[in-house]
Amino acid sequence: MNRNHHSNDALDEIRAISFFSTSLYQKESVEEVLWDITKNVIHQLGFIDCVIYTFNKEKQCLQQRSAYGQKNPHGDTIYNQIEISLGEGIVGSVARSKKAELIPHTLDDPRYIVDDEKRLSEICVPILVNDSLYGVIDSEHPEKHFFTERHLHLLTIIAALCSQKIKELTTQTRKPLTTANKYFKKLELLMRANKIYRNPNLSLASTAELLGISGCYLSSMINSINQISFIDYINQYRISDVKKNLHSHQYAHYTIVSVGLEAGFNSKSAFYTAFKKWTGITPSQYQQSQLVLS
Repeated sequence: MNRNHHSNDALDEIRAISFFSTSLYQKESVEEVLWDITKNVIHQLGFIDCVIYTFNKEKQCLQQRSAYGQKNPHGDTIYNQIEISLGEGIVGSVARSKKAELIPHTLDDPRYIVDDEKRLSEICVPILVNDSLYGVIDSEHPEKHFFTERHLHLLTIIAALCSQKIKELTTQTRKPLTTANKYFKKLELLMRANKIYRNPNLSLASTAELLGISGCYLSSMINSINQISFIDYINQYRISDVKKNLHSHQYAHYTIVSVGLEAGFNSKSAFYTAFKKWTGITPSQYQQSQLVLS
């Protein structure tokens, strides 16, 4: 029984690390990271609310930055957004001590502060970046004794993944663009000479590996230079290939979808969606327009 219990806990831990690592991987800003975590903590751990506070050093207080549940009625709105002084309440205490806390019954804890409504249990985990306080992940529940040591362990892992991603994003942002230009030229060469975009499994990670940089740096480099995302950058090359091949004798026996797949798209829907996004028409409409012109 005990062995099964530990085995389930280990499985939960692996699933949490896998899910949150994958989910955070594509995020390109700290804001996206924080909102992604609050939403997924609810869905993955079965909580009913989650709020992330970030620490404002100048004001020495914690400010609600992202939320999910009743605090987040729609979009990225936070209902009744509050600030908590360092050391104030359970959130402020955890921020000051930098140690996670699990409160089985909030009515027994004089530090408890009511936010949008009174709830009976709370879990609170600090987010530390390079051992300095960045913020706090906080969740409450109407049932007392709802949160367990397992929840505390998983939330601590999630806070560490959040910290790692924030560190990665802030480090990459500081890199000068002169370095980026060197890598961007190499990327353009891989696209034009090697046509790596034709690989349907090409990903941010595999492209970054070819360049010898991190995926996060590659993403922010393309965004800084071209003001588009990595996938849009790749798809522009694929669409250029399709447009050229749709009226090429070499591809005359190919169907339109086959031409798209040959260019690197991994499905008909991905091909049609991207083509229409960048040309305003479908591939068949484009082919017809070329026939009329010729």
